[in-house]
Amino acid sequence: MGAVNVMIRSYKICDLIVNCDFRYDKCISRAEKYLIEPTEKCDIFIPYHEEMTQKIVDVHPNIYLPTLELVLTGCAFNTQLLDFSGFMLHSSCVVVDNKAYLFSANSGTGKSTHTQQWLKLFGDKAYILNDDKPAVIFRDGKAYACGTPWSGSSDLNENAIVPIQGICELERSETNFIEPIEDNGELIFKIMNQTQRSYEIDYIDKVLKYVEMLIDAVPIYRFGCNISTDAAQLAYDTMVKAEF
Repeated sequence: MGAVNVMIRSYKICDLIVNCDFRYDKCISRAEKYLIEPTEKCDIFIPYHEEMTQKIVDVHPNIYLPTLELVLTGCAFNTQLLDFSGFMLHSSCVVVDNKAYLFSANSGTGKSTHTQQWLKLFGDKAYILNDDKPAVIFRDGKAYACGTPWSGSSDLNENAIVPIQGICELERSETNFIEPIEDNGELIFKIMNQTQRSYEIDYIDKVLKYVEMLIDAVPIYRFGCNISTDAAQLAYDTMVKAEF
């Protein structure tokens, strides 16, 4: 299928040693900033998914293989990360003053468009930690956002671990508003809806455990916004003052 660069490489992702058999330049280049010296000892191993790749190609012969590898390896990382007190959350994560702010929603809602407003507003004080699938990990009862190479259609990601200050469930709105989500049932549904899907009971149990931990550890808001720096200012002013 034209795969190249067959080699096991070692990376430091979410403070874990991750050995990956990436075959395509798309993954290899994105993961370069996480690269470390090769080691056989690792916490997570991600092989090349040859059998799964072939099955998908048989059904979708025109699929772009480098993007398929990005998807499959991201799913593999997320599944194994559950054994290390973490999971990946579909969101765009921006950092200001070493505090992470995550904006989660269905694809096409405007997560990346909104976090770009933070870059306009805060300039060099802000950066995108991950534009699609940052990892959320728990250490000593606190929640942290981690950069990963799996950042969707963009290459916006950084190798950093940052405490989470707040999370917004984003929706489009002509007027800007932000309010805490008080109902735990709604919170669980919204966060679960932005995690990797699986029908395996063990997998669901692990994700639910960490989603409940996240709800206890971090303020989560309903956030309606238009495309403006005013929306970014409102979100920042609300979340930066939160105490938890």
